[in-house]
Amino acid sequence: MNPLRAALFEPRRIALIGASSDPSRLTARAQIYLRKHGFTGDILPVHPREAEVLGERAYPSVADIPGPVDLAYILLNTRQVEGVVQAVAAKGIPAACVLADGFAEAGPEGAALQARLVATAQAAGLRILGPNSMGVVNLNSRIACSVNAALEAESLSAGRLALVSQSGSMMGALLSRGAARGIGFSHLVGTGNEADLSAAEVAGLLVDDPQVDAILLFLEAVRRPDHFADLSRRAHAAGKPVVAYKLGRSPYGAELAASHTGALAGTDAAADAFFRRLGIARATTLDGLLELPALLAGRKPLPRPHRAVGVMTTTGGGGAMAVDCLGVAGVEARAPDAASSAALDAAGFPYHGGRLLDVTLAGTKPERVAAALGALLAAEDTDLALAVIGSSAQFRPGDSVAGILLARDAARAAGNPKPVAAFLVPQADQSLRLLAEAGIAAFRTPESAADCVRAWCDWRPPREVAPARPVAHDLPARPDEADARRLLAALGLPSRFAVLHSPEDDPGDMAWPVALKVLSPDLAHKTEVGGVRLGIPDPAALRQEAAAMRERVVRSAPEAKITGFLVQPMARGLGEAIVGFRRDPEVGPVVLLGTGGVLAELFRDVSLRPAPVELDEASEMVGEVKGLRALAGWRGLPRGDLEALARAVVCLSRLAARDDVAEAEVNPAIIGPEGEGLTVADAWVVRAS
Repeated sequence: MNPLRAALFEPRRIALIGASSDPSRLTARAQIYLRKHGFTGDILPVHPREAEVLGERAYPSVADIPGPVDLAYILLNTRQVEGVVQAVAAKGIPAACVLADGFAEAGPEGAALQARLVATAQAAGLRILGPNSMGVVNLNSRIACSVNAALEAESLSAGRLALVSQSGSMMGALLSRGAARGIGFSHLVGTGNEADLSAAEVAGLLVDDPQVDAILLFLEAVRRPDHFADLSRRAHAAGKPVVAYKLGRSPYGAELAASHTGALAGTDAAADAFFRRLGIARATTLDGLLELPALLAGRKPLPRPHRAVGVMTTTGGGGAMAVDCLGVAGVEARAPDAASSAALDAAGFPYHGGRLLDVTLAGTKPERVAAALGALLAAEDTDLALAVIGSSAQFRPGDSVAGILLARDAARAAGNPKPVAAFLVPQADQSLRLLAEAGIAAFRTPESAADCVRAWCDWRPPREVAPARPVAHDLPARPDEADARRLLAALGLPSRFAVLHSPEDDPGDMAWPVALKVLSPDLAHKTEVGGVRLGIPDPAALRQEAAAMRERVVRSAPEAKITGFLVQPMARGLGEAIVGFRRDPEVGPVVLLGTGGVLAELFRDVSLRPAPVELDEASEMVGEVKGLRALAGWRGLPRGDLEALARAVVCLSRLAARDDVAEAEVNPAIIGPEGEGLTVADAWVVRAS
């Protein structure tokens, strides 16, 4: 077994540093919970004044503990942690968990303290969980080394889901929510600030555990993207899905997540693209985080999802809710196809068309429910069969669940891998528990049902992309648009332009009319300061416009450094796009494609991917931008050169290999007719600080 995995999840000798002899104190809980839930190893309280703590022999210091120690849980306040970490490292303990907060999330002084802890630990080979960590729970091995109050429960049912949470309080919340419906956990870990061990690295330790079927992540931020990549590859190879719930979908949520743990907040769209690239399924509801694993465990991602389901209901209103929520999530409730209709006829169901198969009046006996679901499972154009069950789920749980189980078992016997799932409209805890025990995905709300089905359709295998090749090109410390265009040319995206250092300079061989723009490293939006003129017909007009432009810009932006003027031929096309690159603070380099021009920021019609991308993935991005679909020949309209646009996306994505570039953008890229390429109308690059 991996030594770190053994220290964290199978410790036999645990030091509780700062353990309290007062059972009402927070710092007494770990010791109480360890014994309460069956830990049979050695508990080693460290207390400077007590010879005994809660019935266990205590030691005045870590150094006084005889023999080796597997895991140290540091329960002291922030000011005392640094010295204790040094003592733990000197003792040779392989892993330590730090409960205290007040580190990176508390500002520069706390960040410096956290950095010193990590440096001390790394020098000694000590791995740290936290700070701000509520500990480690391994229910299969009866190890409850945590202060989370959810462990007050009289008994804890072990299951096969492992939870790694950056929020310690959510460990208990999910444990209790799962227990109420028969969903058990194998492990629960609070990673807190992740000064050393990241959530993904801890989750990676659980991939090879035979008692784990799926790994759940509750994330406030993505730290160490490389650890996530390693986790996803190994988990996919082991057939164990990874499901993430991440905060920060709104700017306010991102702000709170950052302030809680001291992490930099990235964009949610970048995180979404990151998870999709790695094959990590993302739940956007808390119920979905608990419910999605049953839908994914033991299955592989769909090679070509239909994004459609068959829905059978015993309640018209409940079925309609499910159909509505599925539609909002981008999944169609599809009417039975020919194969499914034939199976319904053979089973004697009076199907009258529509998106719902309502069997309320046909009877809800198990064999009838099984026949209806079996018919829906026979459809060739859906990804799942969903049973929506009404009041019988509350009052006759055995009968309600029996039909779903019969349908699942019959499909398996016939070699049909399509899953069956259930949305229970009433509060039906017993039915939820029976379905969980049977390994069938069961949803408590229509919103979580839609969330999980959407995630099932979105789920993909991890996508391996070769690293970007380095691009040799010198970039000035403060680049202007001309410098950006030269960099783009080095990437494989050339453009035609001339640079004027003064209004009197000759632009050389240039096709007229032309566009004129001021050059400045300080002006990303030149139009707003009068720094752009279009359709200039001849050299005389160009000289006049350049002189007037310099005066306008100096008045509007007196602090901006003017480095010259850029001249380029006017271009027309069939449409405009924005192609951008940025280094997201969480997930790293990303490339963006969207509808372009001055309204790009308003419409937010974009597709993102981690950078770099290859041509096939760039082409997928083109297809995802709604505003570009007209250029694919929509209703006989002229086709644009979307292949050239995809190549431009690939070119900008190569900036992932340049650590000196923080952002770059082409906006707009003017898309010509098919086969005629595209024109870089405006470009911008920002050096990394």
